[in-house]
Amino acid sequence: MSGLSIAGAPRTEHDQTTTTMTSGSGTKHRLQQAPKPLPQQQQQVAAAGGVMGSLRVIELQLVAFIMVFSASGLVPILDIVYPAFTTAYLITLSRLAFPSHGRTTGSEEIFRGSRLFRIYVVVGTTVGLFLPLAYVLGGFARGDEHAVRSATPHLFLLSFQILTENIISGLSLFSPPVRALVPLLYTVRRIFVIIDWIHDVWLNKTLPANAEFRDIAWFWFGRGLAAANFVYFFVNLFCFLIPRFLPRAFERYFKERDEIHSKIEEDKRSAAMNRSQQADGKKAD
Repeated sequence: MSGLSIAGAPRTEHDQTTTTMTSGSGTKHRLQQAPKPLPQQQQQVAAAGGVMGSLRVIELQLVAFIMVFSASGLVPILDIVYPAFTTAYLITLSRLAFPSHGRTTGSEEIFRGSRLFRIYVVVGTTVGLFLPLAYVLGGFARGDEHAVRSATPHLFLLSFQILTENIISGLSLFSPPVRALVPLLYTVRRIFVIIDWIHDVWLNKTLPANAEFRDIAWFWFGRGLAAANFVYFFVNLFCFLIPRFLPRAFERYFKERDEIHSKIEEDKRSAAMNRSQQADGKKAD
């Protein structure tokens, strides 16, 4: 959980994922002792599959938003290219810098927060996604092209971020540091986009002298929404993602790497002892 994402059911994997990382004679023994799923666990997996269907619907909706925003001509070329660059960069990191150990499953969250943290996530999703979407739709309905053009780049990048987080979180190909970099990279870019949004609604847009009350309310709603997004994502970046979320991901990654290396060394020592005992037995015979 990055502080702003749509929660979905975890993707389940077999219990043999962690045991296959070791080598030597101990691997076969552990695989034979792997517990079989109980009927209750099978029911839980079936229930999770139903929730996963809902997640697929959400992802399809995000793809629809992305296609509409891209085709509307309201998103600058730089913001359209940025997700492609980010995706290529994350894949490169997952291959070269931070390869997955193979034991990280999508069901494990990097950061498990308290109830207050969940409220924080809900507030961020409302302020960052739902209200800007309502603002853009309201701009279409009112014929306010300025409002639509100001908020659309932020929505475009945020939709790509949520889609990428939902997809990557279910793939063991991506290690925790790579998964943690997704919201960080997108948030950094979106802060600059939100600054442009603030500049548009606070400096480039003015009210007519004889404006009606609903026009005044709409005008200040746009200003307040842009300022609220800047405050939230600025705090999210510098008070959560960088000091807490990213270090937690690296800590978990290197801890798993050390555990795997120690298990491999233990299996090598066990195999060497078995070979020496077999050799001693042959000499005794």
